[in-house]
Amino acid sequence: MANGGAASDAMAAIVQTEPLIAWRQLTVIDQNGTTATWSGEQTLGVHATAEGPDCVAAGNLLADGRVPTAMADAFVGLPEAELGNRLMAALIEGLRAGGEAGPVHSAGMVIVSDVPWPVTDLRVDWSEDPIAELNSLWRLWRPQADAYRLRALNPAAAPSYGVAGDEDRT
Repeated sequence: MANGGAASDAMAAIVQTEPLIAWRQLTVIDQNGTTATWSGEQTLGVHATAEGPDCVAAGNLLADGRVPTAMADAFVGLPEAELGNRLMAALIEGLRAGGEAGPVHSAGMVIVSDVPWPVTDLRVDWSEDPIAELNSLWRLWRPQADAYRLRALNPAAAPSYGVAGDEDRT
């Protein structure tokens, strides 16, 4: 896919070669926004996928098979919003639509961009309300995410928070 291959071709290659594919649930989005999904016959519990422009949602052990559709609809419904905000909206709507069959204790968000490392990598584990906590982390992280990316690429041009004497640079 890094060379422009289609999502469907990448998915077909994985499905043909993965020895435990019957237990896997996979999603792919290619550089054109085209999606492909796979849910093996051994996928746990109620499982479903939903696809939309530039998005795909999937889940297993769901309380309701419509959860991925609610997630995709929320994501697609905010076309001008920042990616992290769209992802959080999808998680929140998935939870409202029923979420998992059991209690949700973990949530995470990883965003990649034009650099070889994740520009956002947030996770909440063993929480009573992990999606709300993840949303709070996202709101704290978002205003400084670009500065951290810039600091890695060009430290001299990045703001330096909390360093004595640098108050004018922030």
